[in-house]
Amino acid sequence: MRDFSQAGQVGGGISRRSVLGLGLGAAAAVGIAGCGSPGASGPGAPGAVKNPRPGGKPVAKPIGDGSTADTGPQPNQPAAPVPLQPGETPPQFVVFSWDGAGEIGNGLFPRFLKLAKDHGAAMTFFLSGLYLLPESKRGLYQPPNNPVGASDIGYLKDENIRSTLKYVREAWLDGHEIGTHFNGHFCAGSGSVARWTPQDWHSEIDQAVSFVTNWRTHTGFTDVEALPFDYRRELTGARTPCLLGRDSLLATARELGWRYDSSSPGGLQVWPVKKEGLWDLPLQSLPFPGHSFEVLSMDYNILANQSKNTTKGVPAHYPNWRAQATATYLGGFRRAYETNRAPLFIGNHFEEWNGGIYMDAVEEALKGMADKRDVRLVSFRQFADWLDVQDPRVLAKLRSLGPGQSPAGGWSAYTTSL
Repeated sequence: MRDFSQAGQVGGGISRRSVLGLGLGAAAAVGIAGCGSPGASGPGAPGAVKNPRPGGKPVAKPIGDGSTADTGPQPNQPAAPVPLQPGETPPQFVVFSWDGAGEIGNGLFPRFLKLAKDHGAAMTFFLSGLYLLPESKRGLYQPPNNPVGASDIGYLKDENIRSTLKYVREAWLDGHEIGTHFNGHFCAGSGSVARWTPQDWHSEIDQAVSFVTNWRTHTGFTDVEALPFDYRRELTGARTPCLLGRDSLLATARELGWRYDSSSPGGLQVWPVKKEGLWDLPLQSLPFPGHSFEVLSMDYNILANQSKNTTKGVPAHYPNWRAQATATYLGGFRRAYETNRAPLFIGNHFEEWNGGIYMDAVEEALKGMADKRDVRLVSFRQFADWLDVQDPRVLAKLRSLGPGQSPAGGWSAYTTSL
């Protein structure tokens, strides 16, 4: 069992049942984790040159039952990435990502779509497939090593499915990435994703894609617009429930042609490497103000070290906890921005834990990063695009810088000499 007072970390992704029903020690045992300026340029940077789709609304080509449609290239994407030039300072990439990505009636999905639009940011939304499947059709879900229809995150009400469809559609059209958080979010017991085989993951992914691409048949909705993308083609990365089971997932992800995985826990703030052919883009350990240990870069992990075994802590602590969470994100940002320029990866949930203070912290942190020179607020896929065009020798040299380590002689000298 991990000791939160020492490590300050849990896994990535969370089920509501697990959060509300388990104490901090139990949560640790199952590995739960909640589950620029005018000079800036590039993907997601404020003022970046983007490529909106010309000519207004595109002609949609329905796919399957019409739940999704091919509407052409995704709009609001940055110009094609280019290699880092000798003597050039690397951009500071920041990825804000969301596990589950369902709109459950609290208005958080549209709130952060607006925030992103206001600041020229792109984000990654890891959609849970079950969020588009009505509970009345739960018998269609056959989770590996679990009873038919089982789910540790439950199912959404019809009105919430409608809202989720609306905002997933809007997110993609705004230029955000739609990834996957899979389906039932199993973190404990014999059916845990930690025990799944590559074949189990294949089944889970096929079902997630089916729920997203057949929601019209499953819901019977005829008055909701199709999702404007081919999901199987768009799907290039994921985050596993509770950051478990990734070793078995990677073989399947590689077979499917995915490009990255964001399921590794406790990564350092360094430049990434590939693992089994996929970019390894983990949640990271960040300085935790007031403590000698670091905390994982996810809202629930900060909560676990503040209110321990509850998502409804003492309200009198909320202002200090909010400030501490904001300072954690901004501290991790500054450590990278002022030194090795390693990308910063932040994970979140559309939840109102401890009065919504973590949502406020994320918003304030994003605002505090967006206006800095060279900052690019991007999706994981956009960051992978940038990595893919870089000289491997340049990336290797960037990786030689540890957390908080500045390049000897400054960036001009460091990226010139290989």
